[in-house]
Amino acid sequence: MSIRTLFIGLDGATFDVLDPLMEQGVMPFLRSFFETGVRAGLETIVPALTPPAWTSLTTGRKPGQHGVFDFFRMEPESRQLRFFTSHDVQCETIWSLAAAGGQRVTCLNFPSTFPPPRLAGHIVPGWVPWRQLRLACWPPNLFDRLKEMPGFNPRELGMDIKLEERATEGCSNQDDYGPWVQLHIRRERNWFEIARFLAADESSPLTGVLFDGVDKLQHLCWRFLRPEDDRPLETEWEHDVRRQCLEYFSSLDGILAGLCEMAGPEAHVIIGSDHGFGPTRDVFYVNAWLQSRGYLTWARIDDKPDEALLGVSKVSRHNWMIDWSRTKAFAATPTSNGIYIVVDREGTGAGVPPDQYEAFRRKLVDELRELRREGSSDPLLTSVWTREEIFAGPHGGAAPDLTLILHDGGLVSILPSARIVGQRPAVSGSHRPMGVFGARGPGFRKGLRAGKLSILDVAPLVMHTLGHPVPADMEGRVPEEIFEPGALAAAPVRITEGTASTAGKPEALPAQLSAEDEQIVVERLRELGYVE
Repeated sequence: MSIRTLFIGLDGATFDVLDPLMEQGVMPFLRSFFETGVRAGLETIVPALTPPAWTSLTTGRKPGQHGVFDFFRMEPESRQLRFFTSHDVQCETIWSLAAAGGQRVTCLNFPSTFPPPRLAGHIVPGWVPWRQLRLACWPPNLFDRLKEMPGFNPRELGMDIKLEERATEGCSNQDDYGPWVQLHIRRERNWFEIARFLAADESSPLTGVLFDGVDKLQHLCWRFLRPEDDRPLETEWEHDVRRQCLEYFSSLDGILAGLCEMAGPEAHVIIGSDHGFGPTRDVFYVNAWLQSRGYLTWARIDDKPDEALLGVSKVSRHNWMIDWSRTKAFAATPTSNGIYIVVDREGTGAGVPPDQYEAFRRKLVDELRELRREGSSDPLLTSVWTREEIFAGPHGGAAPDLTLILHDGGLVSILPSARIVGQRPAVSGSHRPMGVFGARGPGFRKGLRAGKLSILDVAPLVMHTLGHPVPADMEGRVPEEIFEPGALAAAPVRITEGTASTAGKPEALPAQLSAEDEQIVVERLRELGYVE
């Protein structure tokens, strides 16, 4: 059984970085791929964030339909936060649909796949602590088979929250940059070797591999990749970090070439990113702003004001840091850029009465739109979205009441602060709406620049290349303009009246977590600081 469709995910990839690297000869294979295939921008969803965006790409649906909005999900009654899991995905994915059609799948390093769906094929989820990889893999014996590979290193495959923080919070020591980049070079190579090992053993018609080092390097090392967005590199240390960043992208280019060679000339190869990237400097201390307006009151503060920029590692503490009896609105996480409104449904006098909710939310929107950048008359926020505007669907009620888009795509800070708007000491990278798309193989047009596609179009396209009909309720489409005219005449797009949506949990997942799965969740929460 050979690979029919190979999907390569490049987390956070942007042509703003890739184009110069291709022109400079750092990524010759990728340049050839785009020149001989299809190239387009890939517009993501709101928010431009890893879990909801990859879930939208693999389901063809927006967050209000699939149910994933952030790395974390808030339990409405307790306001406790938990890490998102595959049980939050409320519709079918390309993996489950392909398996339902009788095809094996190999899915490596994608979020929203833990606990792993019980499908024919191989699942190694992303965003799992390395100690739990054995239990996170599917089928149950997969991890032991991977251990047979020369150089297999589970420590460098799994999630380490301390390392993840560096991507958004920065490195405190210059000596940390080089080893951090080298880690991601080894990590991407490890994922490639796993894909090659599994394909040699028993290939899957749908094979997907996600490389997330692109996102990590661009967050932390934007000024080294694009010094024109900050200042010229001057010291030997700065030039050395840039050299290692280029080494990462050169190594990744070789991996992409190896994957395409592994898939063979008859495979449909699709490359996509969950969002784009760009420079960011401003930090909006949203909870400090809410406090200044009288909408939030701290119960206790144990953080130094400048201990961190965003508070990535502090998300579990909001419940006891906030005085809920005197708080009407708060931001729970820096990743979602969302504000939740406390609605007093029990008549306790705390929060906002239900009949005043709409008026209070409108007031918040108006006041947020008046915010200006530090020392400038330019707006700090380009958009303030209500839940109904961007999360329409049966699961939109779990989303924040308001979602903020900073002018430079940056993340908010949830920390207490004496400042409302601050600046990073150096430019960093943050998410932007326009990602990348590429396609090459049988039926795809050659040398086409297709302008812009939607991230929602990828799932329908994958289903079509596998020979499956596209569920009618997917919100994307098969982009027919990227095909040779005769290709669609020979194999027309088929639409099925069946649905990609499910009433509850995805059918491919167990109705309840097993004891082993529960233990993985507990360990993940422990690594994130939620439980002792």
